[in-house]
Amino acid sequence: MSAAAASVVREAPPAAARPAQREPPASPAFRFVQSLADELSLGHVEIPSFPDIALRVRKVLADDNATPETIVRVIGSEPALAARVLTLANSAALNPSGSPVTGLRGAVTRIGFEMLRVTVVTFSMAQLRRAPEFRGLEKPLTQLWTDSVQLAAYAQVLARRMTTLQPDAAMLTGLLHGIGKLYIITRASRHPELFADRQAFELILRDWHANIARAVLENWGMPEEFVEAVHLFEDEIRDPRGLISLTDVLSVAHLFVTLGESPARLAAGLGESRSAHRLQVEQGPFEPIIEEAQSELLALRTALGD
Repeated sequence: MSAAAASVVREAPPAAARPAQREPPASPAFRFVQSLADELSLGHVEIPSFPDIALRVRKVLADDNATPETIVRVIGSEPALAARVLTLANSAALNPSGSPVTGLRGAVTRIGFEMLRVTVVTFSMAQLRRAPEFRGLEKPLTQLWTDSVQLAAYAQVLARRMTTLQPDAAMLTGLLHGIGKLYIITRASRHPELFADRQAFELILRDWHANIARAVLENWGMPEEFVEAVHLFEDEIRDPRGLISLTDVLSVAHLFVTLGESPARLAAGLGESRSAHRLQVEQGPFEPIIEEAQSELLALRTALGD
């Protein structure tokens, strides 16, 4: 059980220690954490109210017998998504040569299946921000989206400059890094009383999002290196070994996003980071990385329709 769950469990004594007829109701935080634990134990975690097109695309991509024509047909059934895929394929982020593609099949071929999966997720996140059932949650959902795009830009730059990893893979993990928080925020919409205690809700986000992200991404069939990176990048006691991984890249990108406005704090955070030492960025200079990431951020926002 996480620290957040343990803290709410401690709010009430064991059932045997109090009369059944006087048992106090569980707190909203406890009930919510209990529901999260129950859902995780089932091992089939889905984002509430995710657009149907996301489920259909995921299903067809998981089918080894699906033809390119079938995949294109499913994507083309949602004009807004089809337009997003074409825009992304022709963006500066994925088309540095400037050679345009005009057909959906060519666009899918250019961006690849993993990028297509994440494109559907980002498209769905934009839809969720506008969904009537999440009215009042626009601010946290928009902030989560902003953080995801920023992290993706830094991860792409760090992978390209400091590693031999694929920059596109690093960008994808950045876009997916907050999927656990997205799940919690959308689930919490059914428990409005949670938002009355902002501190308790922040604790739930902090302590539960990594495990939920792992469950969601595994359920979606994402590559193991993506799942591991999103699950572990905030783990401060993780002992990185072996080759530099997407987890290292995402961890360092997170420091740039969260501490970048203060050069002194950024330098201190990178100096204490094992992943930063592995990428050899702890000594700086940081300005070239920040400038390049800002350029990538503009390109990525344009590509994703942000």
